[in-house]
This record gives sequence, C-alpha cells and structure tokens, in this order.
Amino acid sequence: MPEINFKIQWPNGQQDLCYSPSLVVKKYFEPGAHYTVTEFVSRSKEALTIASDRVQEKYGFPCSLALGQLRKIETTAQQYDATPDSTVTFLAFEPFS
Repeated sequence: MPEINFKIQWPNGQQDLCYSPSLVVKKYFEPGAHYTVTEFVSRSKEALTIASDRVQEKYGFPCSLALGQLRKIETTAQQYDATPDSTVTFLAFEPFS
C-alpha cells in the first residue's frame, strides 16, 4: 500500500508530521487549507479509519500506526476544545520515507 506523511500546524504554531498507510487522506485534506480543530479531527478520523480498514482488508489486521496517529491527533486536539474557532493548517503531503 502506498504510505504517505502529512504535515500540519496546530493553532499554537506546533507542527506535526502525521502518518497514513493509504493515500486516502488526499481526498480529505488540501495543502494550505485551514480547518477548525473539530473539522480536522472529524476528517482525520474518517480518513485514518478508512486507511486502517484497507490494511485490514489486505493483511487481515487493522493498522496500529494509523489508529495510533488518530489517537495522537485526538489527544492534541483536546487542548483546543475551549477555543472552537481555532484552526489547524494543513501544510503539505510528504512522501513516506
């Protein structure tokens, strides 16, 4: 399966490099776009769940890396629950290396 990384910036300026085992994330995010934290988490959940499900279909088990990435995104997003207008900037897709 083609793996991909994607780089984001949280509302506080912190940047993270995230992982997906599938290119499906390209259907959910656009480089340079800004998403509310809630929308970013929702899109991440949908995309990374689909990615994990694709791994399960192919190999017989879900992708623990994709599910771990989702947990990390959800945990970090909790810091911004009190500020609903905060946005996550989707910086870029980067090849997996």
